[in-house]
Amino acid sequence: MTSNSGFQVADPVGDGADLDVDLDPADVVAADAAARASAAREGRAEHEPTGDEVGRALVVVVDDRATHGEVDSPLGPLVGELLAEAGFHVDATIVVSGDEVEIRNALNTAVIGGVDLVVSVGGVGVGARDVAPEATEPLLDRRLRGIEEAVRSSGLAAGATDGGLSRGLAGISGQTLVVNIADSRAAVRDGMATVAPLAKYVISNISEF
Repeated sequence: MTSNSGFQVADPVGDGADLDVDLDPADVVAADAAARASAAREGRAEHEPTGDEVGRALVVVVDDRATHGEVDSPLGPLVGELLAEAGFHVDATIVVSGDEVEIRNALNTAVIGGVDLVVSVGGVGVGARDVAPEATEPLLDRRLRGIEEAVRSSGLAAGATDGGLSRGLAGISGQTLVVNIADSRAAVRDGMATVAPLAKYVISNISEF
């Protein structure tokens, strides 16, 4: 369902039901609590880390059609699963349209909510609605161009053209690592395989301060 902020919080357990959460800039914790409550009621497990927990993560899916209810995006559950395999607890998945303000609000919500990693999926190409990098850049205190180039390089090597040509950014906002990746399944799988070990290193260094 669409919140008053104009974007959706998808059920992180992956059954297709959206959580009706009013996301103001201090409310990722509420989204997490709602997700936990929903999972408890249904007797299902969330995307829990499969080993030692690295930290908390949030997924932002940029998809006009999914936001308008035309399709159900499979990317949120996929990224959540990959993050859990890498040791992250996934607080929630937020679905937004390709609107710069909506994307920035969703990312900022994650940062204010104190997650360690926020991954946005989609909106990194050359189309008119591909504005995830523009939405992300003002939030970053420091760019991590090494992660950006690693994602592009591995995408090309893996044959994920959109991953290789991605304009996606990576950087630190406050105490949160923010990464944009492309939205084909190949780009998501390859991008997460590249980002996960680098994210662990960055998060461990951030936490020392």
